[in-house]
Amino acid sequence: MEELTDEDFAIPPVKYEYLDHTADVQLHAWGDSLEEAFEQCAIAMFGYMTDLERVDMLQVHEIEAEGHDLQSLLFHFLDELLFMFCAEPFIVARKVKIKEFDRENYRIKAIAVGEEFSIGKHSQGAEVKAITYSAMQILDKPEVDRPEVFVIVDI
Repeated sequence: MEELTDEDFAIPPVKYEYLDHTADVQLHAWGDSLEEAFEQCAIAMFGYMTDLERVDMLQVHEIEAEGHDLQSLLFHFLDELLFMFCAEPFIVARKVKIKEFDRENYRIKAIAVGEEFSIGKHSQGAEVKAITYSAMQILDKPEVDRPEVFVIVDI
């Protein structure tokens, strides 16, 4: 993976929202590119679990995911990030940056920048138990103004 730059640590603008869904939450994210929509969806997931304003960008973790189509790639990408949060050292990311996005072979290499989750420092939001395929949508066609993704997470 390439060397990190100051841009890797710049806080991105918020391009996501939370939509009500029975017993779960739907993440709706968008961006100027499909890569940015995926990144924003990942940040939205972390933002649902804790207040990202309290997360310092102290550690960098590399993430790799692959799938057999775009939906499975998005699923596995978010699942890898959720695993990073749920397993030691319990990293919560304030920024997720995709470094390589291979649309032909459905592979992503990314970095997650954040710190170890600490009860004393970070607020506890809803626990995200799993990523789901339920009602998952990836909108990235010339007729849409911006790429968008919709993902329901089990809370």
